[in-house]
Amino acid sequence: MSGTNSPEAVKKLLENMQSDLRALSLECKKKFPPVKEAAESGIIKVKTIAARNTEILAALREHSSEVVQPFLMGCGTKEPKITQLCLAAIQRLMSHEVVSETAAGNIINMLWQLMENSLEELKLLQTVLVLLTTNTVVHDEALSKAIVLCFRLHFTKDNITNNTAAATVRQVVTVVFERMVAEDERHRDTIEQPVLVQGNSNRRSVSTLKPCAKDAYMLFQDLCQLVNADAPYWLVGMTEMTRTFGLELLESVLNDFPQVFLQHQEFSFLLKERVCPLVIKLFSPNIKFRQGSSTSSSPAPVEKPYFPICMRLLRVVSVLIKQFYSLLVTECEIFLSLLVKFLDADKPQWLRAVAVESIHRLCVQPQLLRSFCQSYDMKQHSTKVFRDIVNALGSFIQSLFLVPPTGNPATTNQTGNNNSGGPVSTPASSGMLGIGGGVTLLPAFEYRGTWIPILTITVQGSAKATYLEMLDKVEPPTIPEGYAMSVAFHCLLDLVRGITSMIEGELGEVETECQTTTEAASSPTQSSEQQELQSTSDQMDKEIVSRAVWEEMVNACWCGLLAALSLLLDASTDEAATENILKAELTMAALCGRLGLVTSRDAFITAICKGSLPPHYALTVLNTTTAATLSNKSYSIQGQSVMMISPSSESHQQVVAVGQPLAVQPQGTVMLTSKNIQCMRTLLNLAHCHGAVLGTSWQLVLATLQHLVWILGLKPSSGGALKPGRAVEGPSTVLTTAVMTDLPVISNILSRLFESSQYLDDVSLHHLINALCSLSLEAMDMAYGNNKEPSLFAVAKLLETGLVNMHRIEILWRPLTGHLLEVCQHPNSRMREWGAEALTSLIKAGLTFNHDPPLSQNQRLQLLLLNPLKEMSSINHPDIRLKQLECVLQILQSQGDSLGPGWPLVLGVMGAIRNDQGESLIRTAFQCLQLVVTDFLPTMPCTCLQIVVDVAGSFGLHNQELNISLTSIGLLWNISDYFFQRGEIIEKELNKEEAAQQKQAEEKGVVLNRPFHPAPPFDCLWLCLYAKLGELCVDPRPAVRKSAGQTLFSTIGAHGTLLQHSTWHTVIWKVLFHLLDRVRESSTTADKEKIESGGGNILIHHSRDTAEKQWAETWVLTLAGVARIFNTRRYLLQPLGDFSRAWDVLLDHIQSAALSKNNEVSLAALKSFQEILQIVSPVRDSDKPETLPVVNVPVPVLIGSISGPGLSRPFVRTDSIGERLGRYSSSEPPVVTDELEDLNLWWAAWNTWYRIGSESTKPPITFDKLTFIPSQPFLTALIQIFPPLYQHIKTGFNMDDLQKLGVILHSAVSVPISSDASPFILPSYTEAVLTSLQEAVLTALDVLQKAICVGPENMQIMYPAIFDQLLAFVEFSCKPPQYGQLETKHIANAKYNQIQLFAPAEWVALNYVPFAERSLEVVVDLYQKTACHKAVVNEKVLQNIIKTLRVPLSLKYSCPSESTWKLAVSSLLKVLSIGLPVARQHASSGKFDSMWPELANTFEDFLFTKSIPPDNLSIQEFQRNESIDVEKQRLIFV
Repeated sequence: MSGTNSPEAVKKLLENMQSDLRALSLECKKKFPPVKEAAESGIIKVKTIAARNTEILAALREHSSEVVQPFLMGCGTKEPKITQLCLAAIQRLMSHEVVSETAAGNIINMLWQLMENSLEELKLLQTVLVLLTTNTVVHDEALSKAIVLCFRLHFTKDNITNNTAAATVRQVVTVVFERMVAEDERHRDTIEQPVLVQGNSNRRSVSTLKPCAKDAYMLFQDLCQLVNADAPYWLVGMTEMTRTFGLELLESVLNDFPQVFLQHQEFSFLLKERVCPLVIKLFSPNIKFRQGSSTSSSPAPVEKPYFPICMRLLRVVSVLIKQFYSLLVTECEIFLSLLVKFLDADKPQWLRAVAVESIHRLCVQPQLLRSFCQSYDMKQHSTKVFRDIVNALGSFIQSLFLVPPTGNPATTNQTGNNNSGGPVSTPASSGMLGIGGGVTLLPAFEYRGTWIPILTITVQGSAKATYLEMLDKVEPPTIPEGYAMSVAFHCLLDLVRGITSMIEGELGEVETECQTTTEAASSPTQSSEQQELQSTSDQMDKEIVSRAVWEEMVNACWCGLLAALSLLLDASTDEAATENILKAELTMAALCGRLGLVTSRDAFITAICKGSLPPHYALTVLNTTTAATLSNKSYSIQGQSVMMISPSSESHQQVVAVGQPLAVQPQGTVMLTSKNIQCMRTLLNLAHCHGAVLGTSWQLVLATLQHLVWILGLKPSSGGALKPGRAVEGPSTVLTTAVMTDLPVISNILSRLFESSQYLDDVSLHHLINALCSLSLEAMDMAYGNNKEPSLFAVAKLLETGLVNMHRIEILWRPLTGHLLEVCQHPNSRMREWGAEALTSLIKAGLTFNHDPPLSQNQRLQLLLLNPLKEMSSINHPDIRLKQLECVLQILQSQGDSLGPGWPLVLGVMGAIRNDQGESLIRTAFQCLQLVVTDFLPTMPCTCLQIVVDVAGSFGLHNQELNISLTSIGLLWNISDYFFQRGEIIEKELNKEEAAQQKQAEEKGVVLNRPFHPAPPFDCLWLCLYAKLGELCVDPRPAVRKSAGQTLFSTIGAHGTLLQHSTWHTVIWKVLFHLLDRVRESSTTADKEKIESGGGNILIHHSRDTAEKQWAETWVLTLAGVARIFNTRRYLLQPLGDFSRAWDVLLDHIQSAALSKNNEVSLAALKSFQEILQIVSPVRDSDKPETLPVVNVPVPVLIGSISGPGLSRPFVRTDSIGERLGRYSSSEPPVVTDELEDLNLWWAAWNTWYRIGSESTKPPITFDKLTFIPSQPFLTALIQIFPPLYQHIKTGFNMDDLQKLGVILHSAVSVPISSDASPFILPSYTEAVLTSLQEAVLTALDVLQKAICVGPENMQIMYPAIFDQLLAFVEFSCKPPQYGQLETKHIANAKYNQIQLFAPAEWVALNYVPFAERSLEVVVDLYQKTACHKAVVNEKVLQNIIKTLRVPLSLKYSCPSESTWKLAVSSLLKVLSIGLPVARQHASSGKFDSMWPELANTFEDFLFTKSIPPDNLSIQEFQRNESIDVEKQRLIFV
């Protein structure tokens, strides 16, 4: 008002007042002189005040009564012109606030009179308004009078006046309350004790109130009285009043000045005692009224609901509930129950519409709903108001579908208009939807033939009502079809939105508070610790209380919400509406999840799931779990039984996809509509954003997705993502282009869903994994017994989930891989293929993932990751094993260097491949092994080397593919080379490991158990290698045996020096002799059947065409190898305690080989015999180690650089051989085994030789075609062994031994030869040549006689025996020896020099003539040397010679060879020339007595022979023969 106080304004005011007064005096000059006078005196008065006072306005106010008087008088004239002028002047004064209380009273009285005279009604209202709004001088009676005045004007006949008055009343009522608020503001600082309002009936005891408050109180009290049709206390003079107007005024006060009622008990009292009962009373017609019941029962027409009042009452109720809920808990309970009742189907449509609007107003206030829940639902004996509201909305919506809005008698006018646009047109409009083409359609709900359009009524979250605002309507309006449904729909959406956002907000706050307090509590200072704990516990209590409220709210509303939403979802034909419904279901599901309310969460999720699938789709998971608890029970809502409505099939939706259902026996096809796809997207969205709260309902979600994915024909691709399958897969899958473009998006969202599992907490992740596993188990069950395409959704998604959670793979690895291993064993090939794909991808990803700490420092994790790879080995399906091996190969290629402790697992996988698992598997596994041996031996822990050896050996034993076996033997050779090169490093590492294991074993109190235990670990490694090769040496396949044998002996030969001395004992007994035993056994039992071909078209040489012959080769190789080792390593073996036992065993093996009925083996055995006796290659002196005293066994030693085959550099070992040798000779007692032991070895060899000789040359008892007769080379070799052997045993060689030797020599020479071999061995008759065997026999005797010659006296007694032996051979010239009963063919008549073809006979006797003749020469020679020997004389050697020569001499021409008797003659002459003088010398002793007659007979038989010379003898020959006879006669004469 500063503008009215400025000097200019005051000056203007004074001028205006004066001009007003002048004008007044002018008007009244004629008719109303008193007024004129008053006006003129007024002018003087004003001038005087202006002149005397500085504060002009204050002075004016003081004298206002006088100043105003002329104008009041002017109004009294009732002259319109004068009255208008006066009222304007009065208003001017008022606006400058120069009116005092008295003046105001006077003004009001004057206005009252005007009103009663119905003059200037609008001006009056204007004046009252100005008077009351510009200042607060009007109080109490005056005020009430002013208000009544306005009310009275409201009820005039004039419409304009009525409306203006109504507006003025509203404004005045507002002003009264505004004054009170202002008064409170002014007195806010002075705190006063509130005095309790006495509940007395005297309404006027408001003494405690201040003036403005008192006015307000009186006014409000009277408004209530008026509405209740009672007489007012304060507003005296009221003549009439309408309820509608009264209710509007009450509503505006309650709405605009809630604080007045909340702060002042007097006012709250009014609310409780007056307003609420009034409202309830006025509602009664609506409550009692039933649509369609006959009205006769109600006596007065008032009883029918009256729209204007009802609607206003609802507005009042809305305000009461919104503003004064806390004051009026009980009353609100009644109001809310009424609201719920008004929704009943038997109420008029307009009533239901305004009731829904009122409920909508509540639904947008979540805090209010929360209070309802706390005050009613959570109290024991109270109505469950909140629940009832929600359920009422649900049943309201259902009733709209189930009861079509047809007119009935009571409400014909309301519903009549609807019929035209309503159900009548249903068929046509719903039919449009099927086309989905050019017709634009109204959004609508459509259910079982009822079609309800959806109207856009409000912006979300605001409750803008239509019918609650129709204050001007007296008749109930017609409600357009779909309006109530649309409002109810929005109620539900707003309710859900409000509740969820409120609770989630509060939950969030609680969570952040918890975090901050825990953070604070984790680092509190001493002093604040108490407070911390205090606040934490407070918070806990607060949270418990809040949580209880949240849970109650959800529990109260979810059933009703779900029933309504799922019905609407099914009925919705509009994408936007569907979206909203789904969003509501999703937010509720998420909220229930966050609060841990499992049943309700699962119910909402089930609803979304059902919406995603085709109608009546048989998905057990939805029909069993939570759905059972829902759909089979009907909710009772206010006594009405409301069933959960399951989706109906005739919903007219656009079909966008047709596919096969996922079932064991799919029947026909199913259709997906665009709504199904929309629901699916919501489901994906739910899982994506709220996965953490899904818990066990992952099962529902994933099962549904799996079915949808199947129907849409999505198939897994690498990494587990799902891609649209090829058309081939499901011929019955038909997709519209709309879906085709959607599919990549869906598949992308699906993948993102599982990618986001990395943000889930551990528990939620486990729920997800468990759900996927059980889905997968179902899919597996389905896929049993048929080879149809299985559902791979779960397996693919397990893979995806595993891949994105690598950073915490430990927590899910076991359940994940455990399940995938089960999948790998499934009989359906496609299923298990994917199981293996998933498993191997996970293992590879796990190994390449950048873990923290890295795998190299986390061995436990590495083994955990590799373990499933090992587990796959127990699965028999070859396709799975192939995947497993491919995985191993890839791991080796990418991670081979860093496998570390994982090596045993990886090698185990290769080694687990069995022989029967097919070539390709073995090949792949072998590829892995080759890679290991070529690239990774140096990077693996040395303890794994033994496993490598085992695995390589096992491949050698596989009989699928010969090449692999042979290559694996090559690998073993490479491995041995590697051991040799890296010997020291390996040895060091193994010893360290051994020590650690030993310690562990001692701690546990167990014995350390490993193969070849006492040997040091490095040697054990070698022994394992040798043992493996040993096994391969007895493989059924000859090529493998041969290769393994060569490798074994080469390895021992090349690298054996690395072994500790003591280990050789094991090599000999456990490796070599063990091998010899097995080979001997296999050879002797081998099959003699002929083998036609060696696989394929390979021809087999006749020398190898039976298993026996093939084994013979092995035996030869093995025996030779062992013998070579004995020969070359004798210096190492001899000091080993039991060398003589080993020697005996070896000799035994040689003997059994030599006596085997196989020429090849027996001959080779003798070669080996020769080798161990070191006959074959005498060692030069320079080769002998200087450090060893010369033992009489030559020791061949390789000192210096030992380079094994294939090694480029010499390997120098700290413990080199030289040093070892040195050690044996210096630090230990010398290794010279004493002479005695050495002799024993040689005698053992002699005994063996004798046994071989006697056994092999003994003639068989019976003969047939298969009789085995030793070959010439064998016998030759046998006899050739004797001379060198004899050198070592000559000192102890006695007569017995000589006897034994004689038998063998005799038998050996007697053995015939096979007719096949004869052309190669038999010389032709013309050449008098000895066979090599015969040479050998003579050499043996020669060696003996030479030894005797230089030997001591006692040896010379052997001379006669030698003569006997030789003479026996001489006899062969005329009488070839018999070999047992064997028939031999002699070569016929030599004179014709023809060789017969010996077809019938198998055996041919040798031509013994040259042999006999040579023997005779030897006899003569020997006799010449030894004729005088005592033994020769005593044993009548001369007599024996003569006796022997008598045979050829007597035969003469009948001898097989003519040379024989000629030689006999000359020999006899030579012998006699030496022998006769000796005989004469010893004549006295009588030792030669018996010789003379023998000699005489011999001459007689020769000279007078019975044989006739052959016809073809030439004259010269004859003369020569005669000259021989003459010589004989000369001798006799001598």
